[in-house]
Amino acid sequence: MSEACDLIVLGAGSGGLAVARRAAKYGARVVLLDPAAPGGTCVHRGCVPKKAMWYAARLARDQALAGDYGFAVPAGALDWEHFRAARQRYVDGIVGHYERALAEAGIRRVHRRGRLVAAGSVEDEDGGRWQAPHVVVATGARPVTLDIPGFDLGLVSDDMFALRALPRRMAVVGGGYVAAEFAGMLHALGCEVTLLLRDRLLDSFDTDLTDALLDGWRHDGMRVETSFDTRAARREQGGIVLEADRAAGPFDAVLWAVGRTPNSGGLGLDELGVQRDDAGHLCVDDRQETSVPGLYAVGDVTDRRALTPVAVAAGRCLADRLFGHRPDARLDADVVPSVVFTDPPLATAGMDEASARRHYGDAVRCHLHRFRPLLLAVAGHRRQALVKLVCTGPDERVVGIHALGPGADELLQGFAVAMRLGLRKRDLDATLAIHPTFAEELLHLG
Repeated sequence: MSEACDLIVLGAGSGGLAVARRAAKYGARVVLLDPAAPGGTCVHRGCVPKKAMWYAARLARDQALAGDYGFAVPAGALDWEHFRAARQRYVDGIVGHYERALAEAGIRRVHRRGRLVAAGSVEDEDGGRWQAPHVVVATGARPVTLDIPGFDLGLVSDDMFALRALPRRMAVVGGGYVAAEFAGMLHALGCEVTLLLRDRLLDSFDTDLTDALLDGWRHDGMRVETSFDTRAARREQGGIVLEADRAAGPFDAVLWAVGRTPNSGGLGLDELGVQRDDAGHLCVDDRQETSVPGLYAVGDVTDRRALTPVAVAAGRCLADRLFGHRPDARLDADVVPSVVFTDPPLATAGMDEASARRHYGDAVRCHLHRFRPLLLAVAGHRRQALVKLVCTGPDERVVGIHALGPGADELLQGFAVAMRLGLRKRDLDATLAIHPTFAEELLHLG
């Protein structure tokens, strides 16, 4: 026998929680299946513990900077176990909040995996069955593993939060968000980092900023190797050695940050004929609908942007449409601000220059400014920050804003709001600046 409800959600990560909670708010009977604690990658293996580590790395940098300012306090090493315990307490608090919120909303929480056995019908691992007119797949993604000799000698991103001590020498293999963020954090904390890139760093970001980020890392002593296509890893007496057309190492630890793959297997999707791309992501439209009526998907398991705010917004819009009498509700993804928590942070909203030129051609005009932030300049540091506007048309409508430097992560949110409202460069020119700040540099671009 199947238990009837209004909505079944597979996965208790950011997207799954968002759609379940919003639907329950409208009075829907919701069943949420996931064997793990709520929060998904973001809370347990991504955004939250990563940002805590980034703060620790920034404090390590600030200690050194304080010395350059004249403070006599000597820099101290991070007590790794103290930090791990503090971080876990914070994560546990979030989990407790989610569990209470789900209970208060009347959401049926099933601590087991579920799979589709028919359209609108889900079965859990113990044989329990639920039937609903709407089913949402929100099972997230996991780190990619490579079928190469010695892969098991290294770590993936999930393993980084279980480290009991900082490795002395570490290779970071990859060029995406995860690789860039961990390379910067580990280096700031005092690890000897070697970043091994097969292609370019952060290939979806503006090259002016990613090139500047790499130049700064090299200047600070990080080793960066390009065109390094890792074929194998082996352990030698001195540590782990990586092989490509040349060898790199030895290292005490290796982080494989070579992408993420969707958790779309074992869900009964193939039997229902659900369309997926070559990587296994569920193909969805801007209403989160899959190729099967009544089946939807949100978050990293889909072929859309793998960002927590995107998953949350998509889930809420879906619930608004299905249960909130808002038939036109859908995610507006024209301007998606995002930050790579590198050292320093890189923030972006809208198009990079290359994408804009492909879309708008010769109508594109860019404004770029390099400068030394006051925070660093006072201490005699030479490292530069960058801001860049990508504009199009005779009225220079802003289609891209990019910033690299201390505070870039916080300044861009408000500018993203302005972009959604049709920001023109003349609007920035006419706005009075707050001086002296990083953000004012975006108001004085020629």
